[in-house]
Amino acid sequence: MLNNINILNKAALFELLSLRFDGENGVPFGYKKLSQIPNPALLQDADKAAKKIADAIKQNKKITLVGDYDVDGVSSTAIMVDFFRQIPYPLEAIIPNRFNDGYGVSPTVLQRVDADLVITVDNGISAVEAAEICKQKGIELIITDHHTPSEVLPEAYAIVDPKLSTCSYPFKEICGAQVAWLLLGLVKKELKLSIDMKQFLDILAIAIIADIMPLIDINRTLVIEGLKVLMSSSRPACVVIRDFLNKSIITSEDIGFQIAPRINAAGRLEDAGIALEFFTAADMHQAYKQFEKLNSLNELRRETEADTTAQALSCGNENDTVIVVANEDWHEGVVGIVAARLVDHFCKPAIVLSCENGVAKGSARSIGNVSIYKLIKENEKYLTKFGGHKMAAGLGLLEEDIDAFRAAINKSASALHPDDFMPSEEIIGVMPSDEIDLELLNILDSFEPYGEANSRPLFLIQDANIIEIKLFGKDKSHTKIIVRQFTHERKTIELILFKKVLQMPKNKKLTCSYRVTKNEFNNRVSAQLIINKIYNY
Repeated sequence: MLNNINILNKAALFELLSLRFDGENGVPFGYKKLSQIPNPALLQDADKAAKKIADAIKQNKKITLVGDYDVDGVSSTAIMVDFFRQIPYPLEAIIPNRFNDGYGVSPTVLQRVDADLVITVDNGISAVEAAEICKQKGIELIITDHHTPSEVLPEAYAIVDPKLSTCSYPFKEICGAQVAWLLLGLVKKELKLSIDMKQFLDILAIAIIADIMPLIDINRTLVIEGLKVLMSSSRPACVVIRDFLNKSIITSEDIGFQIAPRINAAGRLEDAGIALEFFTAADMHQAYKQFEKLNSLNELRRETEADTTAQALSCGNENDTVIVVANEDWHEGVVGIVAARLVDHFCKPAIVLSCENGVAKGSARSIGNVSIYKLIKENEKYLTKFGGHKMAAGLGLLEEDIDAFRAAINKSASALHPDDFMPSEEIIGVMPSDEIDLELLNILDSFEPYGEANSRPLFLIQDANIIEIKLFGKDKSHTKIIVRQFTHERKTIELILFKKVLQMPKNKKLTCSYRVTKNEFNNRVSAQLIINKIYNY
């Protein structure tokens, strides 16, 4: 992996990054205008669904919305709630509780629904049983989702999902909040409302980033414009986010690493209603109050995740092609994050299951070009439920079937090509120390937002001389490494390794990959080099 790495300069880097977006309809850097977003009516059943919602509003019918407890589901729900407030029209919004209700529009949720029309956001494509219950109760059901459908679809009035094989929407990789937002655009048109759909782009951008949608095509446009709205919006939640991040420019990575985990923490550990109340807070007091709760839950999430990860690592069989681990004491709310940690450690797909009363529920995460959804689907006979994407999925099964499922999914994975398991992140080249400056930061900024399908460039430092190692932070848990990259260079550079303590190696050499980010401190901007991976240490 470390052979044949190019020595770059700023001009060469610009050319390489430009190639990522070359040929996207001749638009520089893959940038499109909001006006170029495909017509929402191209989404199958979207017009039909919009007309039904508009009619229900005109006829003063009871409408209930059922969301999901992750960032995308909470964001979808928040956008819907805000839109209906502005009509104004009463909307009952339910976000299922992970522990009491399970996922999505489940039979448990429907027990407390008294409505003429139920609309789902970010869920429902696999809700066959729930759809049948709605039919029996005389409730009309509109499903809006973005997950991969199974062969059997729920019997609903309308299903709006770009992943349907019969759907002609030209860009398939959109999140649940985008599907909801596009549908609301059609509802606005049906009701001849003057609501500005651009006002929702702040929350929409958070959903796109958090749900790891590829930041290309219309997703790139919506995130760029959404972050602009986030920086200027008077929405109390946006003011709190700006205050918390305290930056002149908020990036996709700030959302992905700082905000999304806090929004997610509510649904993981307690109830996603806390996050919904934050997004939809009508005043600053309420927004700050809910954000403090999210902060506290996120701290608890970190502690729980660290303990569970340590246990899961000791259970994983490194000889397996897919790591499958299970335990009765693991918190159901953190198994997805722990699965991601196992993927990082073993460089293999991982499934982490939490068991209770003979039933196992869990999350799967993948790597490289391996579709964990396909692998799980091949072995669905062992499962009671499953759903998800290529890179992430959720599943349930009986505890007694875990061993058989582990053996079966490993057999399926053994047929895949070894190259499919290679991590997709690639080192772009070596950047001489003299080239690392504010101009380099400006070049990197011009290709924002970074994320899925447009990862922040990784650079290589190979056999650099370590001049000094310092520990920093309140508990000295982070490492600062001063190196001279080449023997002929006079300039030294500083690398940061967060949440890990390093000692000076005997050979005083360092080989690692790193990314360059912007550090703002005391009104001073500088390049910060953050270590991604250390080799041969």
